[in-house]
Amino acid sequence: MDQPPVFQSRFEALNCCVIVPTYNNAGTLHHFLQDLKTYTNSIIIINDGSTDATAEILKNYSELHLLKHAENKGKGMALKTGWNAAEELGYDYAISIDSDGQHYPDDLDVFLTELEKQKATGPDLLLVGDRNMGREGIPGKSSKGNRFSNFWYFVVTGIELRDTQSGYRLYPVKLINSLNLITSKFELEIEVLVKAAWNHAEVRNIPIKVLYKEDERVTHFRPFWDIVRIVHLYMWFVLVSFFYIHPRNKYRDFKNKGFKRFWKEDVLKSQDPPHKKAAAIALGIFVGLSPFWGLHTLLVFSLATVFKVNKLIAFLFSNISIPPFIPFIVYASYQVGSFLSGQGFDWELKMDQLDSKEEILFGLWQYVLGSLALSIVLAGSVGIVFYFLFSISNHKQVVKP
Repeated sequence: MDQPPVFQSRFEALNCCVIVPTYNNAGTLHHFLQDLKTYTNSIIIINDGSTDATAEILKNYSELHLLKHAENKGKGMALKTGWNAAEELGYDYAISIDSDGQHYPDDLDVFLTELEKQKATGPDLLLVGDRNMGREGIPGKSSKGNRFSNFWYFVVTGIELRDTQSGYRLYPVKLINSLNLITSKFELEIEVLVKAAWNHAEVRNIPIKVLYKEDERVTHFRPFWDIVRIVHLYMWFVLVSFFYIHPRNKYRDFKNKGFKRFWKEDVLKSQDPPHKKAAAIALGIFVGLSPFWGLHTLLVFSLATVFKVNKLIAFLFSNISIPPFIPFIVYASYQVGSFLSGQGFDWELKMDQLDSKEEILFGLWQYVLGSLALSIVLAGSVGIVFYFLFSISNHKQVVKP
């Protein structure tokens, strides 16, 4: 009697399957599937329009769930087909694995172990295999591309991953199928990570092994066009995240907690040291008073990411430029600019004084100059005040019996 695959009982208990998108990987496919079947037979294979011997090889695996695209549609579409099939078959989770020989099927244990730890009431779990791209033997172009993607993923989600481009992943099937995914090639794997995070999934890395044999491995990643697609996708995500996702989430947190609870939990009891919290407040004040109207949200989240300060605190204080205050901010900025440009204060400012193009441009220059000066001075002053307040508060908490 044949023994069941090594991890089959665990796959069934977790209601999980394996998805294998494949395209012209006939050289590695048979050996890979033989190895994979050692661990599970809950496998969905998508032949993405292969033109080599892939179809002939798959005839020997009729016991698996085989799907086929009549023509090559790209890895993203193959994954979509796999996720839809997984949900139709009643699976809750699916582990995707490449068929080019790069991934080790015995690493399925790592994904299953993490999934077994997940609480039933916890968030949806999305795991990405971490290939340790900084080690020796990894092609330089792969390592650089991964660092680029990791950085921008952190910018648009606030989640720090070490590897965002690995194809060895565990997906929550129902959540993924509910997302509005618009891409179809390799960049879909980035789109899924970002949109899953935006939908409150727990996205994180787990360590896996990887085998790079450039002379044997067949890759369909096109260095120029696929990178262009990924860059364009991140450009769009930056705009959406800074102008909608981040402000929406921060506003919801603040609204749900209320000012008093927010101030106590997210500011006073924040794990950040006093200078970091004060810097976040100063950054928010600076951006809120700066003359870059319409770009305040983009600036505050970008600069908070660059300087690694609390985004929520910075965003809250950047809203100093709310509509009732705007006329006073503009007026004060103009007066400071007038003083700095040697014109002195003009307390009886009248619009009819700006009666020429030169006067209008000079008035605009005075406003921009004054706005930047005012934002720097007030941000620095407020930051210093809060630094001492936070330092005193921390000291009291330390000495409190």
